[in-house]
This record gives sequence, structure tokens and C-alpha cells, in this order.
Amino acid sequence: FQLVSIPSDEEIQSAKLRVQYKEGLFHFAMTGVSGAGKSSLINAFRGLRNRDQGAAPTGVVETTADITRFPDPNPHNPFVWYDVPGSGTSNTPDWQYFTAHGLYVFDCIIILFDSRFTMTDLAMLVNCQRFNIPTYIVRSKSDSHIRNIIKELGYDSDEDEDHCRRNALYSSAREQYIAETRATVQHNLQEANLPDQRVYIVANSTMVSTVKDQKLSEKAIDELELMRNLSREAQSRRCVKR
Repeated sequence: FQLVSIPSDEEIQSAKLRVQYKEGLFHFAMTGVSGAGKSSLINAFRGLRNRDQGAAPTGVVETTADITRFPDPNPHNPFVWYDVPGSGTSNTPDWQYFTAHGLYVFDCIIILFDSRFTMTDLAMLVNCQRFNIPTYIVRSKSDSHIRNIIKELGYDSDEDEDHCRRNALYSSAREQYIAETRATVQHNLQEANLPDQRVYIVANSTMVSTVKDQKLSEKAIDELELMRNLSREAQSRRCVKR
């Protein structure tokens, strides 16, 4: 991986001004390839559905050209969430992604992926490690991926009305999806000579319920633990100046 150069004090201050960095708040940046679902997950973290007022715009085409700032609507959460333009695009080469967006000023970076964990994601981990920025690896759209596995196992919701069979297939597909996701990320980290790190597996609809309604869905995987760990991260580091 090509490491980024250490930014000057002037570059750090300029980056902080661009993102309206404020001491006493905790600044989460969400990164990942275009289409990974960054905007939708930011909405979910803020307890919003995509059509709610104040939600980040979402779409199949990359909707974020610049880093976009979204304060948390809950006054008890001194958090600010940032939607970072999709990585791996022709606009910004992979190795320049970290420095081009001034990601070295953020307090925590959430690396989101949908189908594949990419070289850009791995480069992000390397550079965050270099700048002592905590990272969280998150795989999105778990509900959609599990449904796809269920179909591959032979379930057709239009023809099959056997709920017991569906529940058994769902449990099997869920276990398969979780195991494959964790094994794939672990393998990619090992190949890149990076330390093992947990991957959090989430679905946006479940995350919204967890945040907004304080309900834990029976289909939840890592949503509650992710939110708890992000909150702990913020509480432990928010008042520490970097």
C-alpha cells in the first residue's frame, strides 16, 4: 500500500474548517465504494428512514460529490456523521482517497462494504492505523444478502407457504452469511498483514428500529453492539484532543 504523506498543520486546519470540525463533538466519517449504502446507514444511525425529513439523499448513482455533514438529531448524542464520496471511482485514485478528503481529521472512520471488501478499504485501515484513528468495519444490507441465499437454497416465496421450512432456511442462510462474511474479512486482513478486526453485520431497517424505537429485532445481528461500541468510542475519546 502507498502510505499518504503526513499533512502539515495548515492542511489539518484547512481540512477541519472544510468539515466544520468542533472540539467537544465526535466526528464519524463513513467511507466505502459507491453503492455500498453509506447514506442509508448514516440515516439509520441518526434514527431516520431514507424518506424522513433531514435524511441524507440516497440513490443508485453516487449522490455524494463532497463530504456532507449530518449532525445527530438526538441532543443527547454529541455526534456528527459525515457521508464521504464513494471510494474507488475514477475521480480519486485509491491511494489518494484518504488524503484527498482530509480523513486524517476525523475521530473515527466507519469502513462500509456491501459485496466485496476492497483494496481501498484495506488501504484505509493501513492509513487510519498510521494516524491512530479507530476504525469499524461494517457490512451493510444483510437482510438482502440473506434473502438471496434463501433463494439459492431453493425457497420461492410465491410458491412455498411452508413457514416452518422458511424459518429453517432463514436460520441456515443467516448462519452461512455471517460465517462467510467473517471468514472473508479475516482472510483479507491476513493477506494484507493487518491485525484481525471484527466486522459488524447490519441491516438498515434493523438499525433504525434499534436507534429510533429502542427495539431489538429478532433478525438483528450486530446492530445493537455496533451502536453501543460507537457510543463508547465517542465517550472515551470525545474530550481528548488529537
